[in-house]
Amino acid sequence: MAHSERSPWPVPRRRKRAADREREGGRGRRGLSQDAIVGAALEIVDADGLDALSMRRVAQRLGTGPASLYVHLGGKEELLALVLDRVYGEVPLPEAPDPADWRAQAEGLLTAERDALAAHGDLARAARTGAALTLPNALRGTEALLAILRAGGLSGQDAAHAVDMLGEYVLSAALRTDPRGRPGGVYAERLLDRYRALRALPAAEYPNLSAVAEPLLSTAGDERFRFGLDVVLAGLAARARRPDGPDGQDRRSGPAD
Repeated sequence: MAHSERSPWPVPRRRKRAADREREGGRGRRGLSQDAIVGAALEIVDADGLDALSMRRVAQRLGTGPASLYVHLGGKEELLALVLDRVYGEVPLPEAPDPADWRAQAEGLLTAERDALAAHGDLARAARTGAALTLPNALRGTEALLAILRAGGLSGQDAAHAVDMLGEYVLSAALRTDPRGRPGGVYAERLLDRYRALRALPAAEYPNLSAVAEPLLSTAGDERFRFGLDVVLAGLAARARRPDGPDGQDRRSGPAD
């Protein structure tokens, strides 16, 4: 899904006046636009990580001064939100939920979301602050996932819990996965080091941890991610098949609030 040039935030009056003056006076830098600023910011995150992103770095990359960026956006917080929204806009969404194939649709959507975030280093850290909750493209993705889960027979309450849980799972996986779905994300090596330490545990004292030390190290990032999705979606499918939910709600007639 293509991202939109339009910002999800209204342009403050003072910024609008500044933009009008630049256009009228011919002082606007050639090629400088909100779209170009977001693109430059994403390039910085890709190259050097989220902590390297600043208005000054973006301005330097575009060959201008930081003040000129504020004509197009309000500051770093808005810039980061726009960067996130562009990445969420890269996630393809199904045209319509399919009750007969809802699990495959959910897996495909969540995998595409993980891949989009993992392709941009540690950008998923920004989404973990809740910044993505109200972004237009992120909202479309959440709406699509909810429609898929409801088509699978989940109640509104179960679907709400599932979206929240699956969202956290995707963000965590994105930080441990490289763009090809392998271990190698921002936190992958740190995690593998801890798994390697399990090899040194005395087996007599920790028989189970010792037994899974090698399987933990041998499970590839994509395999581990798909295992988790399969477990969660299987559990959700089991709840959807129950004639009555824990709150006594009848689910046999299909999705209901």
